[in-house]
Amino acid sequence: EVPLREVPLREVPLREVPAASQQPSQSGLALRFTSRPTGPGAAAAVHERLARYAELGREPALASPLPAPADDEVPPLGYAVAQLHGIYILAQNADGLVVVDMHAAHERITYERMKSARDADGIRTQRLLVPLSVAVSEKEARRAEDECDALAALGLVLERLGPETLVVREVPAALADGDIEGLLRDVLSDLLEFGSSHRVREHEDALLSTMACHGSVRANRQLTLAEMNALLRDMEATERSGQCNHGRPTWAVQTLAELDRLFLRGR
Repeated sequence: EVPLREVPLREVPLREVPAASQQPSQSGLALRFTSRPTGPGAAAAVHERLARYAELGREPALASPLPAPADDEVPPLGYAVAQLHGIYILAQNADGLVVVDMHAAHERITYERMKSARDADGIRTQRLLVPLSVAVSEKEARRAEDECDALAALGLVLERLGPETLVVREVPAALADGDIEGLLRDVLSDLLEFGSSHRVREHEDALLSTMACHGSVRANRQLTLAEMNALLRDMEATERSGQCNHGRPTWAVQTLAELDRLFLRGR
């Protein structure tokens, strides 16, 4: 057996730790500790601190894009409250729930604006920084070349560069952010369907309708409340906004009475 050797113990001097308020915080903010409240007002102080702590965990209230009006001031299509599946806008008006097909509604607005611009000072165009070259059939290229003046009057400026090549140089400013190649192909399809130049001029509105579809907001685009409300106000100021260019309804309403019947309220 190995005898155990007794090791003398050394006293380690305790190092004085600075107060918490003197220690640097990693965030650059000094930590501050307060004593536990005592006395008659202790319970009230605790409740007050708990209330302040609860406020820290709450999300800040979102500022409403529009002031909450009285019932008699609510516009016909109301105010947006949400977007459903990136397709529909849900709004609340004085009667109940309004559901808007945002693409169909924006298509009608764009179409009416382009018609008004054409009939006034002409459709404002935007020159492409890089002209878009599109390969087409020889028949399509020939048809576009024959109708280049009519298309230019509608804001679509293009030229034929080869037997099967078209170059787009300017587009309507309202459609500049859209699918320009898709726009051109749809317009070419319409030109071939209309046939003669005389019929093309008769169907200018149909061409504008095709073009407006490409400039409208697409499904699955997330809109802010301000953008949704702006669309609702534009609908109210646009003629025939209750139908899209193809005759489909752009909005529908469920009154509170209809919703109550749906959920068997009052029975």
